[in-house]
Amino acid sequence: MALFARCGPLPMWNRTIQAVGYRLQSTRLQEDGTRAGIEEEEFRVLNLKQTKSQRLARRKAARPDVPPPRSQQMATDQDWGAVWPGPRSFNPSAVPLPIRQGYVTKRNQMAPGKFANAELMKIPNFLHLTPPVIKRQCEALKQFCTAWPKGLETEDKMRANFPLTCVTSDYCHALPTIRNPLSRIVTVQLQLGSLQLDRHAKDKLLRLVGERYNPETDLLTIVTDRCPLKKQNYDYAIYLLTALYHESNTVEPWEATKSEADMEYFEFETSRSKRNAEATLNWNRKEGDSGWLQVPDAYADAVSKLFNEGENEYNLTKYKEQTLALLGLSEEASK
Repeated sequence: MALFARCGPLPMWNRTIQAVGYRLQSTRLQEDGTRAGIEEEEFRVLNLKQTKSQRLARRKAARPDVPPPRSQQMATDQDWGAVWPGPRSFNPSAVPLPIRQGYVTKRNQMAPGKFANAELMKIPNFLHLTPPVIKRQCEALKQFCTAWPKGLETEDKMRANFPLTCVTSDYCHALPTIRNPLSRIVTVQLQLGSLQLDRHAKDKLLRLVGERYNPETDLLTIVTDRCPLKKQNYDYAIYLLTALYHESNTVEPWEATKSEADMEYFEFETSRSKRNAEATLNWNRKEGDSGWLQVPDAYADAVSKLFNEGENEYNLTKYKEQTLALLGLSEEASK
């Protein structure tokens, strides 16, 4: 005590050495305790040559138990609308059908099944549109529908009231863009008889449309595909139809001065053939008398077809028959 009192308090470096010594001693104690705990556990042996039982146990532990597909547990009277309520990608475990799709390289080989089949997942499916589901959806939509208008019960009545038909197409495909280039095409069809055109307007319209008119079905077809959108092509088709109608009914001032040689078609009512036929029928009679005879319509039709359609065997035969009938001569006497 006298020595320590004489020397005074310990220097700072001596205190640091003592603290470090305590810390090292505590670390050694912890390491000794950890080694004792490891030694108490079972020692793991490295087995380089595994037995068959060990391999099976290892495989069983790696692969968990997978439940069977849902399709094998489905009842036959289940509600398919609840299983597949809307459009979705193909799920093989939810479809109780043996669906197959894919290309086979060998002959007499079955197509790949539905499991792990990428071809079935590429295309959109419509498995949700079954007859019961469609019926249920129609029943739900009835509250938003109106009654069918009276007077349109048959196809003929609908064509008489709505002679214009618009045909468009929608495509469901897998492309980078959702708009198919072919979906912009619009086809407008109209029966020419529903326009109620006179002879001049009909002839002018037929000359303007060219091959777009089918005389067998009396249908005028206009196809538009120049605009990028379907609505634009439809508006353009209606504009063309309106312009054709008004242009056909327009009579230019110079058309009134045309002579018979300038006409685009042969018109029997204003032709010299009608005057000659009436003069032959009414020999030694004056026009306006009570016994004045008119030219039969069959003769007028035969002459018009001969001039407008050209000379062929059918038109020449009809013209011969109507001429003999007009003169009152039998065909056997003419031979």
